[in-house]
Order: sequence, then structure tokens, then C-alpha cells
Amino acid sequence: MKAKNPALLRVLMLILLLFIVALLASAFYRHKNADALWEIVHERCVPAAKSGNPAPCQQVNVSQGYATLKDRNGPLQYLLLPLEKISGVESPVLLKSSTPNFFALAWQQRSLLAQRLGAPVADSVISLTINSHYGRSQNQLHIHISCLRPDVRQRLDALSDRLGPRWQVEPLLDHPYLIRTLSEAELMQQSVFIRLATERPERRDSMGKQGMALAKLKDGRLALMAVEQNWLRLNYGSAEELQDHQCALLKGGTAAAQG
Repeated sequence: MKAKNPALLRVLMLILLLFIVALLASAFYRHKNADALWEIVHERCVPAAKSGNPAPCQQVNVSQGYATLKDRNGPLQYLLLPLEKISGVESPVLLKSSTPNFFALAWQQRSLLAQRLGAPVADSVISLTINSHYGRSQNQLHIHISCLRPDVRQRLDALSDRLGPRWQVEPLLDHPYLIRTLSEAELMQQSVFIRLATERPERRDSMGKQGMALAKLKDGRLALMAVEQNWLRLNYGSAEELQDHQCALLKGGTAAAQG
């Protein structure tokens, strides 16, 4: 017997599939220790820093409220984490002007990659990302300091001439990203979380769905990017998808020599 409405049946099957995927992702998320990063920083790095050695962190900066930690994934990837308990992008604390400007602080720490490599790493190779609430495994805000994917580097280079200080939608890796340019001075002046919530007020009440990223354009400007979680498109709002933790851009040494 044929279904009376095949299109409706396909939609219902798709919704059921998405529901099952969401349940599996949620189960995996709960299975992991979502407080592991917080425990490392709060219970190990901060106490250890008082004796002069912040290990396993690279540094604990009490005055500016952050720590940096070498991530297990990739040879050069680092994380910047608040010393305060801040769950992630959904936290209203990030929309307070008194909260440290964590993205700006992370950009200032990009030299960690060159220090670990023992050779220069050009800004064109480096990127910062933070994932949405459902695109992460940890409930402590952490900014990934790592290499950009080569194909994303090429895409940003191609887009560079038409990007400007107004947000515009451009596809990256088949997901719609809001992108606008910033100067380094503008990055230091205002938190990217406050900037997104202020300049795109329709996203202010859904900050937990936002993944954000930062990379340098070929003319020296910075590209600030935001992707919104969308279950129907199987998009978890994981801006980390733009990064390559194995740093293919550095292979052959050409990228390290570029400005």
C-alpha cells in the first residue's frame, strides 16, 4: 500500500533521524567529563602557579584572569581559559564590559605556536575559535588557538576584497557564516561576544547557539566570523571546523615565511 503523502513521510523520517542523532550526541556529551578543563585549571594549574610552576598549564595570568594550556589534539594547538568558572558562549558574564576580553587575550598569545615549533609561524596560519553550547564537549569556556585549514585560508583570501566592517553572510565549509572585518585595535577595544550581541541583536538571546572564529586576511585586517547552530542542517555551531590541528599550512615551510 502506497503512502498517501510521500513528501510528508520523508519529512517525518528526517525529523526522527535528527532526533536520534541529537540523542546520541547528547549521550556522548554527558558521558565525557564536561568539567575536565575546569578541574585542570582550578585544581592543578592555579595552585601550582603559587609555587612558581603553573604546570600542566603554560601560564596562569591572575591579573588578566586567564590560563593557557597545551591541548592534547595536534602538535601546536593551545587553549585559553578563564580562571573564573564560565561555562561557554551562552554565559551572560561574557556580555559584561567588566569581563576580560578573552578573544583579544587569545590573539595576543598566538606566539605560543611559534615557541613550541621553534620557528616563526605567520599570522596568516593562525586562527581562534570557540564552539557553541552543543558543539563542545567541555563546560568551561575555552578558545582554541590553532592553525587554519588550507581550504578555509584560500576561501578567506578569495573573499577578502569584498569583506568590510558590516556583517555579511558567506558560506564556509557549506555552513552560512556571518563575517565582518576588524582592526587589531577594534579587537582590543571590545569583546567579540559583546560586538556580536550588539551589532546583531537577533542573536543576543541565542548566544549559546553561536560558534565564533577569528583569522587574519591577506591585507592585514582581521575576519571575525560567527556560525549559528542549526539542527535541521546538522550544523552544531562548531567554528572549530575551520581549524586544522595538524597544521598542514606549515608543511614545506612556505606558510611560516609569509607575513
